[in-house]
Amino acid sequence: MGWRLRVAHTTRVSYTEPVRTSFNEVRMIPLTLPTQVTLDTKVVVGPGVPVWTYCDYWGTFVSVFEITEPHRELYIKAEATVETDQANGDSAPAPLPWTDLRAQATESRLLEYLLTTPLTTVAPAVAATVVDAIHDADPVEAAEQIAAGVRAQVGYVPGATAVRTNAQQAWDQGQGVCQDMAHVTVALLRAAGLPARYVSGYLHADPSAEPGQTAVGESHAWVEYWTGSWRPIDPTSGAPVRERHVVVARGRDYSDIPPHKGIYHGAPASALAVTVEVTRLA
Repeated sequence: MGWRLRVAHTTRVSYTEPVRTSFNEVRMIPLTLPTQVTLDTKVVVGPGVPVWTYCDYWGTFVSVFEITEPHRELYIKAEATVETDQANGDSAPAPLPWTDLRAQATESRLLEYLLTTPLTTVAPAVAATVVDAIHDADPVEAAEQIAAGVRAQVGYVPGATAVRTNAQQAWDQGQGVCQDMAHVTVALLRAAGLPARYVSGYLHADPSAEPGQTAVGESHAWVEYWTGSWRPIDPTSGAPVRERHVVVARGRDYSDIPPHKGIYHGAPASALAVTVEVTRLA
């Protein structure tokens, strides 16, 4: 039996002087998938500010809004109720043999998820070492070994990196956050010949949470890789991607699907505060 989760994602940006105008994109609406159903959702910005939503190239719901009046603070709150499936990923078909997998991946849109990006690039020596270590493994075993290796190499340290830190920098530094661990895993999966995509969303941190229990933290990132079908893997927690995970967006890397980005005319930002609350309802 799955879980019913309530997610509240709040962002506040304060400015040193009034900002004249700003245009923003928000990616905080969970998807409806075979493994989860979004029951309701809303994005609130402020009184009198209309919000439009569209689906982009990557299949992500993007909420856009413009504030044309001077303002010293930007406030965004996205809320959603989602039912997740406990069997997420358990019913995936058997993986394709490596030969068939590589042939299909290079002759379709999956090729986009094999190409490197600035955030998912590692040195050839690093990639070669990892690929050599998994040469006898089938695709699923290879992915699991790669994720475990990333978890051993890159320690989870909040605040250790910045949003533009790339996979090689996180590998060399030996620490990072879930975004970095996802980027490194994606880079190494692609080097091994597995199409891989970056996933952003939410995670209830307590696997034994009872209804009514709230976990307070930040948004989460993990990975999906293709072996004939897409399979999820969480290199940060090492836990199965099941009822505690809520998918919001998928792309080649973080830059395809940032939770919030925008442009504005005015003073530089003086403070940013982001809070994510994930509550188990049932």
